[in-house]
Amino acid sequence: MHQATTTTRGHVLSTQGHLIRRLTQLYAGLALYGASSAFLVKSGLGLEPWNVLHQGLAERTGLSIGTVLIIVGAAVLLLWIPLRQRPGLGTVSNVFVIGVVMDGTLAVVPQAHTLAVQVPLMLAGVALNGVATGLYIAARFGPGPRDGLMTGLHRRTGRSIRLIRTAVEVTVVVTGFALGGTIGVGTLLYAVSIGPLAQLFLRVFAVPSASGVSTVVATGQPRRAILRP
Repeated sequence: MHQATTTTRGHVLSTQGHLIRRLTQLYAGLALYGASSAFLVKSGLGLEPWNVLHQGLAERTGLSIGTVLIIVGAAVLLLWIPLRQRPGLGTVSNVFVIGVVMDGTLAVVPQAHTLAVQVPLMLAGVALNGVATGLYIAARFGPGPRDGLMTGLHRRTGRSIRLIRTAVEVTVVVTGFALGGTIGVGTLLYAVSIGPLAQLFLRVFAVPSASGVSTVVATGQPRRAILRP
């Protein structure tokens, strides 16, 4: 009887520890995502596709880019309803945490004015964004609103994830640029490197299941992973 009780208690503690690790990864990843996106803004050398749109809307509305990110994320989340997508803790947290941390980082990091500062800031932004992506997706608390929109459209239309994602993000970039968002070498670097970086860090931060069996988060190119805020 004592052995059974000890085993049960050990299982509970193991489960709690597993949950704490996942929650820590989720919020550390989202916070790092917001900070890394702010680095790209401050570098002035180009943003991720969705942040091109967010920055353009911020320029037009006078709102902070983080606030716009939250509003757009909430609006995209509403589009999940007809697509019958179910948000998770990570989905809702994604909407708020990234925007808040992004604005906070923008408030303390000075604008870069020379290439000697801009280039390292851009490289740090892209690299840390890859780390952040691996952290919070591997926590398995649900996709972010924008990625959920893409996977939902994939299921409803039967079109490939690649086609839908490309169409959505090209539309987002073009619209954001027309509104005043920044496109540059950072945008191109992000586009070609975030996939491999996310793949690497998804494996690095993969969370084993509560039973101790390793969970494979991604075995190939992360087709369904969130790679944009």
